[in-house]
Amino acid sequence: MSAILLPPNQPARFYRGGPAIARFRGVPVGDDHFPEDWVGSTTAVLGGDGSGPTVLPDGRRLGDAIAAAPGAFLGVEHVRAFGADPAVLVKLLDAGERLPVHAHPDRAFARRVLGAPYGKAEAWLILAAEGDGATLRLGFREDVDAATLAGWVARQDIPAMLGALHELRVAPGDSIYVPPGTPHAIGEGVLMVEVQEPSDLGVMLEWSRFGLEPDAATMGLGFDAALGCVRRTAVGPDELASWRRRSAVAPETRPGARAAVPPEAERFFRAEWLRPDPAVALEPSFAILVAVEGAGRLETEAGGLDVAAGETVLVAHAAGAAELSGDVAAIRCLPPLPEEAGA
Repeated sequence: MSAILLPPNQPARFYRGGPAIARFRGVPVGDDHFPEDWVGSTTAVLGGDGSGPTVLPDGRRLGDAIAAAPGAFLGVEHVRAFGADPAVLVKLLDAGERLPVHAHPDRAFARRVLGAPYGKAEAWLILAAEGDGATLRLGFREDVDAATLAGWVARQDIPAMLGALHELRVAPGDSIYVPPGTPHAIGEGVLMVEVQEPSDLGVMLEWSRFGLEPDAATMGLGFDAALGCVRRTAVGPDELASWRRRSAVAPETRPGARAAVPPEAERFFRAEWLRPDPAVALEPSFAILVAVEGAGRLETEAGGLDVAAGETVLVAHAAGAAELSGDVAAIRCLPPLPEEAGA
């Protein structure tokens, strides 16, 4: 079982985007309401038409292929810890407009209130940030009481919500970790790789401008219950800084690899920037590789694959130890380690 080059997999969403993904992948630009590419996905769009899961080049759904050979895809230790579940979701995301202010529940809320196994911690690995609007809003600058937040949402007081959040200017090579519950909004002109828990759960604090109904905005819970997942305490400057990494100065984990997320994120997922010099070694693991710049060669025990900017690759555990070489930069996304199961 060698590395598998994955085709685009873009479910329809309620916000605009998609052309930047097409340009990144080098394919024709299509409809502008397909702003996400779900890479190596076994996750379905919440309340949707079943879209979201990846279809492999041989025509099988990835989830079916994993169910038939979980140890080969994921590794025996991973299966013991997480079952036949990759336990991670990777996306390309193109913000063709500013996304709404929203938040995602943590695992405790998801399990208690929704009966879902995962919340949605996430991290944003920035590929492009173009235009004056290409900023991120993340975390309240001061504590917000429950009545104030509920009032903003009921009145759809968007200036108040945006004004209460930190605003960050970002550049390619930045990574921002977003703990579950943290309110946030992604600005127009940002293209990213998003690595996250494998769920599509979210509460849209800003909903009317996007044509959403309150039921859809709250996962069917209503705002009284749904707002309980939102962190209302302030995010201080030191905490905010701890969530940010820059590829050029991030900790090097081994030659050619740098950690893209802080240690607190690694119980949910792992990610690293790869820049071969002249090669970087990759341990056996289920992984999603996104080639960001240049071109190179991925050699595994099961075979090799040429990779170039814009391509996405699924590497199964059974591919064995691997090596990435060439004039290429890539992002590698991985599930949490087995010892993090139940965290």
